Amino acid sequence: MHSQRFTAESSSDGMVERDFTVGGVPGVLWSPASGTEPAPLVLMGHGGGHHKKHPAMAGRARLLVTGRGFHVAVIDAPGHGDRPRSAQDERDVAELRRAQAAGAPEGPIVVPYNARLAELAVPEWQATLDALQELPEIGADGPVGYFGIGLGTAIGVPLVAAEPRITAAAFGMNWPDALFETAKRITVPIEFAMQWDDERIPREAALALFDAFASTEKTLHANAGKHFDMPRFEADSAVRFLARHLGRPVTSPA
Repeated sequence: MHSQRFTAESSSDGMVERDFTVGGVPGVLWSPASGTEPAPLVLMGHGGGHHKKHPAMAGRARLLVTGRGFHVAVIDAPGHGDRPRSAQDERDVAELRRAQAAGAPEGPIVVPYNARLAELAVPEWQATLDALQELPEIGADGPVGYFGIGLGTAIGVPLVAAEPRITAAAFGMNWPDALFETAKRITVPIEFAMQWDDERIPREAALALFDAFASTEKTLHANAGKHFDMPRFEADSAVRFLARHLGRPVTSPA
């Protein structure tokens, strides 16, 4: 079992930020500044090319921590953030950049790249969850959710399928190719967001991934616009969804 080590701590506006490592994997845990009772934990996956403290991660964490009293944890995916890229990472990224410059489809490159990262990241996430649940403010029996878009979905789908401790998940914006069979094993409540005019992920591909989930409760949010046009209110919706399923009352207007 990997032990957790906190390496830095700061606080602002009701939220405590603690950097940590588990088995050499760097992460961050955001928690309410007040209150010592156990609270739900949300694991968040960052997007491709981003890192654990990307503004999108910090912003979503603030909604969950100061708005709902949750704990939120993010770890750097392999080859991202404070983790060095392997030679294979460098080759994959270079190939992706060439495809983007040529206007070629990205899926044939991104799908196997993300699948390779997910194979490495899922056991890292499970070790991180083991360590976090040893903290008294989280506990071994508290509810756990997951929230990840893009690469966060590519890693999150196999993680949620493998991890019975996760009881609700918000996903979105990914290809089904490497995830279709795994999604069939997921039965927990799902909220899934997509962009109807996504120039990277074909509409039919996004719909196929949503359809693959075996969850009896699953909700699709399809927004007009291209890949980077996802409305910010989708983060608010995911927070309400997770609050509903992890045991915190939803007080915001519907």
